[in-house]
Amino acid sequence: MEGKEEDVSLGANKFSERQPIGTAAQSQDSKDYKEPPAAPLFEPGELKSWSFYRAGIAEFMATFLFLYVSILTVMGVVKSPSKCSTVGVQGIAWAFGGMIFALVYCTAGISGGHINPAVTFGLLLARKLSLTRAIFYIVMQCLGAICGAGVVKGFQKGLYMGNGGGANVVAPGYTKGDGLGAEIIGTFVLVYTVFSATDAKRNARDSHVPILAPLPIGFAVFLVHLATIPITGTGINPARSLGAAIIYNREHAWDDHWIFWVGPFIGAALAAIYHQVVIRAIPFKSRA
Repeated sequence: MEGKEEDVSLGANKFSERQPIGTAAQSQDSKDYKEPPAAPLFEPGELKSWSFYRAGIAEFMATFLFLYVSILTVMGVVKSPSKCSTVGVQGIAWAFGGMIFALVYCTAGISGGHINPAVTFGLLLARKLSLTRAIFYIVMQCLGAICGAGVVKGFQKGLYMGNGGGANVVAPGYTKGDGLGAEIIGTFVLVYTVFSATDAKRNARDSHVPILAPLPIGFAVFLVHLATIPITGTGINPARSLGAAIIYNREHAWDDHWIFWVGPFIGAALAAIYHQVVIRAIPFKSRA
């Protein structure tokens, strides 16, 4: 408007041009958050703590419930001759994403709410937890997934065995390379979201971030499922793939099974490196 000066405090002029970035910014004494110390690789003292085993039980129960609800939803869709009478692919994606949202919210304060060996692996690479805890979590996640799929089969064995058992396979028309690429990228999206949603810097500066963290994680799972269900049925979680494969236990369920371990672990490693080294620019010496 005439007679009023432009507010130059907005936009590019709001910040000084010589703000340090990257690693230099991390070394400032004036930062308003504290980077958590790196977890030790081995921590024998954890084995004597009840909280360690409680966290493992929480991972088992969360993965059990995750497989039970999600695989049961898949069975409800595939058994119907008309997909218009079911929740369809979108409903399957919502079941997976919604359960992750709910379960991360429930277990984040106990175990961190991983519910996925790929997430655990990515956080291990970033030194967010010890190798001892990571191995324990992965074992409990796999056991929970096996039990969850087993309960679904127990309810409807004929339906379960006659409709693929929710096992992950590369769909006809796609190569193993296509499936591997889909799993790598899908897991990258998930694990990168986990790192961003639980970032110590954001948690310190935005008080709402810890409360909302389960929402973007669950939404990332939903979106990845929408994109990759037609390709691989969407794994991005080795425990989920293993549980369904063991309970279904047909040869074609094992033919491509390696993809659902190699792909998610590569994707998780890439996400950990990208977030820690590129986005946060945390120097390696700080992890020693």
